[in-house]
Amino acid sequence: MGYVLVLILGILTGLRTMTPIAVLCWFAYLPGAIPGEKVLMLTGWRHFASYLVSPIVFSLAALGEFIGDKLPKTPSRTSAIGLTGRILFGVFIGVLIAPRVGGHHYLKGITGGIGAVLGTYGGWWLRTRLAALVGKDWPIANLEDWFTIAASIMVLNVITHSDFFR
Repeated sequence: MGYVLVLILGILTGLRTMTPIAVLCWFAYLPGAIPGEKVLMLTGWRHFASYLVSPIVFSLAALGEFIGDKLPKTPSRTSAIGLTGRILFGVFIGVLIAPRVGGHHYLKGITGGIGAVLGTYGGWWLRTRLAALVGKDWPIANLEDWFTIAASIMVLNVITHSDFFR
């Protein structure tokens, strides 16, 4: 189950690089039901995500990505630099969430990276088809933004509230 959720987070990273990591940081920052705990408890070096600066920085980066994605001169997500960034953040989010979902962090990182590749190419394929069908790219790009936000929240909600991962 943990690998599936990491794969989904990787796919979402392939759609929008900064959104899943921004959502993860908000979950790590927000207070949990038990005083002194966070919604998503991360320990060790991963604890950086629970400081307020992390969700702010990644949210601003996600906002910049939402805007930049719609500009005509923005390179394709499948370009070398775009794909590399998505893979690296897919691996990063897999390693960050690994202790919470169980399993080895290297394997979770690889799973996140594979998900990022799937999300990059699958998202490109679906977006180009839907944009051609609608006749405009802008509404489909906005739909992709909102889908990535909502799906990231749902996946992290499952991770943080499921008894399977406690």
